[in-house]
Amino acid sequence: MPDTLFIRRTLIVIALAALTFLAWELREVLLMVFGAVVVATLFQSIAGVYRKARIPEGLSIALAVITVLLVVAICLALFGAQLVSQYEQIRETLPKAWAAVQQRLEGFGLSGQLEQLKGGGGGGFASTAGNFVMSLGSGLADALLIIVGGVFLAASPRFYRAGLVKLVPEGKRNLTADAIGDSGTALKLWLKAQLVTMAAVGIATGVGLWLVGADNALALGLLAALLEFIPFIGPILAAVPAILIAAAVDPQMAVWVAGVYLVVQQLEGYVFSPLLQQWAVDLPGAVLLFSLLAMGTLFGALGVVFAAPLTVVLYVLVKKLYVREALDTDTPIPGEEQTNQD
Repeated sequence: MPDTLFIRRTLIVIALAALTFLAWELREVLLMVFGAVVVATLFQSIAGVYRKARIPEGLSIALAVITVLLVVAICLALFGAQLVSQYEQIRETLPKAWAAVQQRLEGFGLSGQLEQLKGGGGGGFASTAGNFVMSLGSGLADALLIIVGGVFLAASPRFYRAGLVKLVPEGKRNLTADAIGDSGTALKLWLKAQLVTMAAVGIATGVGLWLVGADNALALGLLAALLEFIPFIGPILAAVPAILIAAAVDPQMAVWVAGVYLVVQQLEGYVFSPLLQQWAVDLPGAVLLFSLLAMGTLFGALGVVFAAPLTVVLYVLVKKLYVREALDTDTPIPGEEQTNQD
């Protein structure tokens, strides 16, 4: 092998290794970029309603952002004071509820298990709550960056898509553009279905808790709606504080509260999701579960939040670029028909 060819190949290998290392070090930033893509998809979906009225694209995006801000402002005006009061009550009640439940369980000889649950170290629940507050503040800052980035991406989607396509060899650019278009359409369909599901779960949870006489039904319903974005884990995280607070007051009320969350999840699994998946993306449950575990291991809490939409995109790209193109095997691709219609 000539020395120049050997040196060239060696440099290519070193460059690829360096890029891989850089991508790994910046994995959280890259995931935030994907989060901005999800936000941009939401704004683009809302802007599509205005574009049907023959409003220019730039103005449609501006109206989409204004629409979201108006909805948030109206909700805060109507329910803001009540939500703040209820969340403040939850924040003050939760440590006391944990202590009350701890005393009840210690009466059954479960002190050892409780020490393991607390981590066995000093600070216990208070330390955990403090760490959660710190991570929440950091998460809000990241969320702001993601939203602002999403606005920029939504304002000029063709510019960023064209730049991404130019990174691949010329002969594969049309295929890459088609794959990006299909994955974007699938993500849009999934996001619409997920937002409807979140709204249905939040309303059903809030109404159910109100009917059984649980405190803070509005705040807990909103929490259930937000955490529904995270598959499998989100509903559990939403139910734990409600059941814990109810158990500290009355064990019978805790049973009723747990029953509300159980019924809502049954409705979500057997009514809401099947109806919405008829026109959205039907992800295999095992694929979604293990992708959730993988994203959580690689990226932490942020990976868990964006595991489902990232799985949608990867699911479409694998079927489009690998199964259909590399293996030459015909397979349906979510979002492809709507992309062709557009």
